[in-house]
Amino acid sequence: MDAPLARAADIPSLDRLLNGPALQSLVARHGRTQVTAALRTHLDDLRRSALAGSLDPAAVEEGAVAAALEATLEVSARSRLRPVFNLTGTVLHTNLGRAVLPEAAAHAVVETMRAPVNLEFDLASGRRGERDSIVEELLCELTGAEAATVINNNAAAVLLILSVVAARREVIVSRGELIEIGGAFRMPDIMRQAGVKLVEVGTTNRTHLADYADAIGSRTALLMKVHTSNYVISGFTNSVGVAELAELGRARCVPLAVDLGSGSLVDLTRWNLPKEPTVRESVVAGADLVSFSADKLLGGPQAGLVVGRADLIAKLRKHPLKRALRVGKLTLAALEPVLALYRTPEFLVDRLTTLRQLTRPATAMQDQSLRLRPLVQRCVGDAYEVSDAPMFSQIGSGALPIEQLPSHGLVIRTAKGKRGGLDRLEALLRGLPRPVLGRAAEKALWLDLRCLDPSDEAQFAAQWSELAQ
Repeated sequence: MDAPLARAADIPSLDRLLNGPALQSLVARHGRTQVTAALRTHLDDLRRSALAGSLDPAAVEEGAVAAALEATLEVSARSRLRPVFNLTGTVLHTNLGRAVLPEAAAHAVVETMRAPVNLEFDLASGRRGERDSIVEELLCELTGAEAATVINNNAAAVLLILSVVAARREVIVSRGELIEIGGAFRMPDIMRQAGVKLVEVGTTNRTHLADYADAIGSRTALLMKVHTSNYVISGFTNSVGVAELAELGRARCVPLAVDLGSGSLVDLTRWNLPKEPTVRESVVAGADLVSFSADKLLGGPQAGLVVGRADLIAKLRKHPLKRALRVGKLTLAALEPVLALYRTPEFLVDRLTTLRQLTRPATAMQDQSLRLRPLVQRCVGDAYEVSDAPMFSQIGSGALPIEQLPSHGLVIRTAKGKRGGLDRLEALLRGLPRPVLGRAAEKALWLDLRCLDPSDEAQFAAQWSELAQ
């Protein structure tokens, strides 16, 4: 005979529960206001179940109510911005925050949050200072530029340059460099927003110096070269280098701005990585302004950096848009120690997280894979087959889009005759305390271990046992 169901009258009152011993620890942790609100919602749910004739008597016991509230409050208190394990194979993943900051930067941010800082105060003179000065000297030292400024991202840097140098005038750009970056954000749209007239020259695959020269007129305010870091055109192609454009610009009294996108500060080939143009190379070649991101190959926080001629940088700083696009103290606190790491490039691999991830040998990931495979197989059970396999990582965030880095990791497939379902497994992995994100392809879940730092391996392994429960 089935046990009788609970009635609405069996549900304890809110006051009784709040003042009873079962909820006191929750009140101490989460506060009476939150516990009361969560309890009201839970009691309403219990009443609906009672009226529907489906309320389990065990659910109205004070201990059961306390357990249900604890689960609800824990989820509510959890931060929406959470650390994840990036096993997607994309090192600089835009959706996952791009570059992971090195320890020195993280420490600097924490220290900056704990006390007032001289963000815009000159300690030497005792007068108001310029926040750019915190990193300007370092940027000039590392790039060879005369001056530098910092904005909140590289798209904003381009917008500021166009608004200051070329408003209501013409900007000449090669058709092959009118790129679209993430989120359907297109270079022509930025120009339209800045109030400049775009003058396209050349064709998609071939643009010559004469194309730029022929397009220069009385309303030309700027020559612009955009590094096509997020796509590659191969075959019958031609583009004009920075040095040639800079020489043309000087001869015709038109400044040259270069949007480098990823903006590497060092020659990556010294670590056997693909060649990427450096900021210093563009400055030395004669560019008047160079803009680039801080959170891509540079390995720092989100910011847009502009270096170049002192007179042009001064104009950027004076424009009202600069204040709207300026960065805060936490960004500068993180950026300064990251830039300082580049003073000693011989230590860069050990100290800069992004470069360490990009240069990890495939054998290191293979060793991890061999250690972790038995554990993962045991935890997912016989519904899945787990194997270790070679794979390829990519740099990400538009940097060197066709270049691949040899890597290694785990491949999980649904076992023959089983109904495990990769979608279900992915959802379970996303629900872990520190979510695990992989890459779904070829009817399998690929877990590239390139970004799994050895120091995080124990936590990563421990989570799989929770998955098996």
